[in-house]
Amino acid sequence: MPGPLNGVRVVDLTSVVSGPFATMFLADQGADVIKIEPIGGDITRRSRATIDKAGEFSALFISSNRGKRSLSIDIKDDAGRDILGRLLDRADVVVQNFRPGTMERLGFGPDEMRARNPRLIFVSISGVGDSGPYVKKRVYDPIVQGLSGFADIQSQPVTNRPQMIRTIVADKTTAVFTAQAVAAALYAREKTGLGDHIHVAMLDAMISYLWPEGMMQYTVVGKEDAVSDPNDRPDLVFKTQDGYLTCGTISDSEWQGFCRASGDPELGSDERFATPGGRFINATARINKMQEYIGQHTTAVWLERLDAADVPCAPILRRGEVINNEQVVARGLIEELEQPTVGTVRQPTPAAKFKVNQARIAGPAPRVGEHSREILREIGYADASINDMIARKAVRVVST
Repeated sequence: MPGPLNGVRVVDLTSVVSGPFATMFLADQGADVIKIEPIGGDITRRSRATIDKAGEFSALFISSNRGKRSLSIDIKDDAGRDILGRLLDRADVVVQNFRPGTMERLGFGPDEMRARNPRLIFVSISGVGDSGPYVKKRVYDPIVQGLSGFADIQSQPVTNRPQMIRTIVADKTTAVFTAQAVAAALYAREKTGLGDHIHVAMLDAMISYLWPEGMMQYTVVGKEDAVSDPNDRPDLVFKTQDGYLTCGTISDSEWQGFCRASGDPELGSDERFATPGGRFINATARINKMQEYIGQHTTAVWLERLDAADVPCAPILRRGEVINNEQVVARGLIEELEQPTVGTVRQPTPAAKFKVNQARIAGPAPRVGEHSREILREIGYADASINDMIARKAVRVVST
């Protein structure tokens, strides 16, 4: 069976990660995603190190743009704008992450386009939203980590110095929020016949993401100081004799399981840790005590003991170990495919598994302008007109 979004056409005007990652999820789920690239290609094609001789692909680009078709046009050119207009008139979804006001200046703002195509779902991704004193601020992932409280929650326990997460968590979380919102809008359109304009700001997404446990002490108005700050405790990384593991002891049964695994009968009678509240309040003492026991044996020994006691646990894998982990391999979570001009590459399979309308990796990432001719023919351009636009560099086709 084709993917659940089979028949949905998405025009992807985004660059970097938050937008492309979101539309890649839609491609995995069966949508026809047309990536609109400038004549020089998406900036992330050359991000960090390129991995092919032609300089068209970076690992970041491949992992955010697989399964899409590439149309390379100059949208500042009259011909480029005409092409874009035709595509948007026929599209189900358009996703853009230009700075606020850019689409309006190009003549393709949400009001104009939804008047022309009432079924169009227009998605605007931004850093901090389309209003407020920061609206003109240039924003990247670390900016949002700083503004949202994410860097604070990662603060060093001793110095309380904020720290950034060493992955673009704000970009990727925003992508997930965006893909879910597109699915909701498509569902609503089936009932009403009308599209919508969706705003997704990275700052909004990260505050929502952080809130349930990261902002617990600010949930009840007037009782902000009643709950201890989570920065004052170590994390759940435990060093064994030969590596690292993590384990959780939230419930009473899990804590008692750890106590049995430790082999120390006195640990289970320590009143500081006898209840979930006590373990939370005395978290630093509890985690330090656990480390004393865990450091006495190897990772394998502890994992066997903890599994036997039904305590949540896992080895902490180095990134190079993830691809060969027994659970990852058993589930087939990573696939290999051929990427033109690059070779064999690894990609994670779609995380949401559909029993009937299966999601799948739709194919490799496209070369710059790889599908320009076929897309232009689909929307009514004659070959002579296409050749003329290519000759005057309003359109780019894949180089051979």
